[in-house]
Amino acid sequence: MNYVIGIILILSFLGMIYYCVKGHNLLVGFLIMATLWVLLPLIGNLFSPNSAMEGKTLVQILTDVYQTAPQNYGSSILVNIFFGAFFGKVLLETGIAATLIRLTVELGGDKPMITMGLLCIVTTVIFTSMTGAGPVISIAVIVLPILLSLGIPNAIALFAFMGSIMAGILLNPVNFKQYQQMFVVVDEKYSTYTFQEYSRFGIIALIVALIIVIIFASVNLKRSKTSHAWAAQPKTQSSGNAPWYSLIATILPVVGVIAFNLPVIFGFLFSSLYALLTCGKLKGGYKEVCRLISKLFADGAVDTAPMIGFLLTLAMFNTAATYASPYFQTILGGFIPTTALVLCIAFAVLAPLGFFRGPMNLVGCGAAILVIILKSSAQFPVQLLYPLFGITTVVMQHLDITQSWVAWGLGYTKVSSKEYMKMSIPSGWLIAVILCAVTYVMFGSLA
Repeated sequence: MNYVIGIILILSFLGMIYYCVKGHNLLVGFLIMATLWVLLPLIGNLFSPNSAMEGKTLVQILTDVYQTAPQNYGSSILVNIFFGAFFGKVLLETGIAATLIRLTVELGGDKPMITMGLLCIVTTVIFTSMTGAGPVISIAVIVLPILLSLGIPNAIALFAFMGSIMAGILLNPVNFKQYQQMFVVVDEKYSTYTFQEYSRFGIIALIVALIIVIIFASVNLKRSKTSHAWAAQPKTQSSGNAPWYSLIATILPVVGVIAFNLPVIFGFLFSSLYALLTCGKLKGGYKEVCRLISKLFADGAVDTAPMIGFLLTLAMFNTAATYASPYFQTILGGFIPTTALVLCIAFAVLAPLGFFRGPMNLVGCGAAILVIILKSSAQFPVQLLYPLFGITTVVMQHLDITQSWVAWGLGYTKVSSKEYMKMSIPSGWLIAVILCAVTYVMFGSLA
């Protein structure tokens, strides 16, 4: 019976991959999968005891999946997302992000390749702190028209911009906490793994990803014919430049966490107040300041609302996967690598399966694979596993056409999916291969 349940679970898993690739609603999809992956193990447990359900009543299992999982996820990560989104709105409201971009364009002059490279660097720095579809689109409507007005072909401009965001996300504390929580859902012991521990790898990953994105974009730009047909003007949030001393607000949250071990929410609040103060936005009286801060927070919350709904149902799915894991272990357990070297090679080879929210992507179908590996006899340390899953999730996900802002960018720039993927898939795979090798060198000896 265990094999029958296991096969049905694997078929449902493949169905979920197809569902993700087709671009259907993920909130509803993961809610359905969570329900299915609770129901099937419950049926299997009637015929043969399920070790993951041992000593638990039906009510306790349902509580774990539908109450405790989203509740714990909300208390640990959603507040970070809200305050991160608030900080992103502050950078836009104060004009700091737009100023950084304008100064970069002035520095690059009329040299498209140099300007593109500099904008990639600035975009990466910005997204070490900012995240979410709202901030991405707000920055995109500034950066993309500039790149296109320089004669850079649409597909290359879009790839360079999205690739730069991906590089920044590799060192983004909010995203780190989001993915780390998926480990914690399986076992509380993973909560001790901190952003400070990860940051050394994260900095290297950011640099590697950014360099490869710039190289890919530059090589394709050299091969292409430039065109100056784009007439749209970049949109800015404010007139004039923000003061030069306000610009450091962009990196203050990350620096605070890495260098001083400050709480990330304090970092966002301090950096936001610094930005508002230095840009002269805390004027007009107490009531006006309160109104502005409330509006920025509310706008940030609205931007993140769809993502939050998806993350809460993903937490349900992650917990349901722990109850389904004994059946996956029965069928797939023999295929899980037992050494760090083989594991890193497997992740490097299978990295493209992180695209289209596939089985190597934690924000897709990878939650089940994560549970299987975490519960395998190899007992790999989190210092090794987190970077590996981070690579196949962050790199692939943020270059993927199923990512909401990439899909928006394809429509905005009138670029075909095929044209974009000619750059995103090979570059993403190359980044993953290099970073998997880096992961083995840095953490392989811990396994």
